[in-house]
Amino acid sequence: MYKKQTLRPSPTALLSPTCDASFKAMFTQQTKESDAALKDFISVLLGRTIQEIELLPNEPPVDVITENQMSFDVSAKFDDGERVDLEIQARNKDYDYAARAEIQVARLLSVSNKKGDNWFTPPAYQISVLNFEFDKGDKAPLAWYTMRKEDGRMLAGRLNVLFFDLIKTHRLLGTPPEKLTKLQKWGLFLSYADDERHTAYIDKLIRTEAGIMNAKSALSKVSQDEINWARQNSIFKAQRDYNTGMQNAEKRGMERGIKRGLEQGLQQGEHNARLEMVQRMLSEGFSAEQTARITQFSLNEVLHISTEHTEPNN
Repeated sequence: MYKKQTLRPSPTALLSPTCDASFKAMFTQQTKESDAALKDFISVLLGRTIQEIELLPNEPPVDVITENQMSFDVSAKFDDGERVDLEIQARNKDYDYAARAEIQVARLLSVSNKKGDNWFTPPAYQISVLNFEFDKGDKAPLAWYTMRKEDGRMLAGRLNVLFFDLIKTHRLLGTPPEKLTKLQKWGLFLSYADDERHTAYIDKLIRTEAGIMNAKSALSKVSQDEINWARQNSIFKAQRDYNTGMQNAEKRGMERGIKRGLEQGLQQGEHNARLEMVQRMLSEGFSAEQTARITQFSLNEVLHISTEHTEPNN
């Protein structure tokens, strides 16, 4: 009997929310669950209740599943006109994330302030969910940056950059849900929803939050689509290729460094041996010219060594 091949590891397997394409698929489906999950997640991050969200078009081509550099961010506008760009970064690339986020939110704000408008432009928010540590010195999972004076006074509050660091919630895995904040629960769900080793715990956590429950429902639905698995596998493959390339480059660099170090060590050892020979020959009465010819140092070098390393005669 013919059995249909599938990329899904098991009938209950979930896509990884830390994969940018799967993250976007979970939050942008035209369903009540997806809409409610996105509202809840952004509400938790911003500390305010979001009533209505309008998703703005920025879809990548659905038939291109091998491109690792495409943008899978979620662009939205609130009912009060404020704009938000939400993205997940699974890998710490060679980007200047601080400058990158500032430029992105500035662009977002400029879209809202069209030519001819006054300066009463609604705030803009650039939210990056990071699956790596942006600031290792900061223990809080959520960092919110605005433009402020040196004394801490805010300028206008129009430019807002938020980093939600998932890694900083990992230490909380296994903590009873009633002891976790809503933000911490979201961090654990996004980090471990696809890890079947922790299914029982994540299901227990989900039951305490309606918003995360809706996210799980949306994720379960998109996980039934073979195209989403193909896209995620392609992205993960590209990431593994990138990581392997970087590791090989580092290994080659280390090997070259070790080889260079050995060569330099040998050269230094040979140089030191020649120095000792110069000192010994001069102390035994050889002339500077004879010593230079035998040791292959220049005459000036031998004279310098003679001045630096020989005892003056009494």
